[in-house]
Amino acid sequence: MVVKVGTGVLTRAEDATLDGASLLRLVNAIAQCVGPHGKCILVSSGAVGAGITAFGLTEYPKELATKQAVSAVGQTRLMHAYENLFAHFRVNVAQLLRTADDFRDTERRANTKATLLRLLHEPAVVPIVNQNDTVAYSDYCVGDNDMLAVRVAELVKADKLVIFSSIDGLYGEGGIGGEIIPVVEDVDSVFDFAEEKKARMSMGGMKAKLTAVKRAVDGGIETCIANGREPERLRDIINGRGICTRFLAKKPATK
Repeated sequence: MVVKVGTGVLTRAEDATLDGASLLRLVNAIAQCVGPHGKCILVSSGAVGAGITAFGLTEYPKELATKQAVSAVGQTRLMHAYENLFAHFRVNVAQLLRTADDFRDTERRANTKATLLRLLHEPAVVPIVNQNDTVAYSDYCVGDNDMLAVRVAELVKADKLVIFSSIDGLYGEGGIGGEIIPVVEDVDSVFDFAEEKKARMSMGGMKAKLTAVKRAVDGGIETCIANGREPERLRDIINGRGICTRFLAKKPATK
């Protein structure tokens, strides 16, 4: 499976610093699902959010050079935190920073795939993928990390993609505070329920998530949007239960 976690889950809302308690719960949940129970790739946002305090910023930087500099600082902080936390569970981590060319160019795509599959062959390694924000811009961007997670899932032919956000799933009529839609068979039918509001450290809102989800399910990958602040739900979600919105994968057309 591929698990994507957003900046809003990994950082504190009040000051955008890394939230150690949230990170620990996330790592614990993932560690229980690797090894003999399966393989997991983590697509993690949070590099920019982790680095902004070093620059005295209070919101996501808009100027490109500042964003890339902040990411350079934040990525080291983020990986240091992951390495230390996963070590408690005797799980190793690997870092892969990618740009659009790593999925667009045939040779680079093949190399990325081979590296991921080799890492997944190891029983206690979690590959952690992020966009290389220190060099990615314009045409070099994959998109937001929801789309990056989809591209990674496509590459390794993942069975499932779980997108951890700061809410329990996709809300139906009435928006946040209403009822979560448990199962969606047609993504196009729920785009009107997507609210544009997003956290100050976030790059994309629900519409961006649904765009990524549509690509995933059209490619045959079941996708779930769930609350990353409740990562202990991951095992149930993997097993077809749990609180989330589950987007069913489209079956390939029969000839």
